[in-house]
Amino acid sequence: MGIKSYCFKKSLWLYHFAGASCNNCDIEVLDCLTPRYDVERFGMLLIGSVRHADVLLVAGSINKKCKSRLLEVYHQAPKPLVVVAIGACGITGGVFAEGNTFAGPVDKIIPVDVYIPGCPPKPEAILAGIVNFLNKS
Repeated sequence: MGIKSYCFKKSLWLYHFAGASCNNCDIEVLDCLTPRYDVERFGMLLIGSVRHADVLLVAGSINKKCKSRLLEVYHQAPKPLVVVAIGACGITGGVFAEGNTFAGPVDKIIPVDVYIPGCPPKPEAILAGIVNFLNKS
C-alpha cells in the first residue's frame, strides 16, 4: 500500500475490531491500556465508536461472517484512517487460513497501513508499530 500522508492535529483515538480468532491478540491490545504500558502516554485513547476513530486496530482472521461487518465499520470511520493489522491471523490468516470459512487476510478486504506481526504480538510491538508509523508520516 505504501505510507499515506497523514496529518493529525490531536491525540489518536483507536477503535478495536476483533475478528474471528483465538483472542490472544485482543488480550494484548487490552494490555496496552494497563498502567504498565499506558497507551495514553502517547496521546492514544481506545474509544467505543468507530465514527470518532483515527486508527482502526484489526485483530484476528476475517471469516465470511464478519467480513461484511469489517467493511461496514471501515466505511463508517472518518477519513483519513490508519488501519493496523495485528497478529499473524490479521496479516496472513494464521492457523485459520486453511479453514473453509476464511474470507482472507485484512489487506484483501480493506487497505492496511501498518502490519504488526506476532502470535500474539507483545504490547511493546503494538505500541512501537503505531508510533513508528506516525514518525514516518
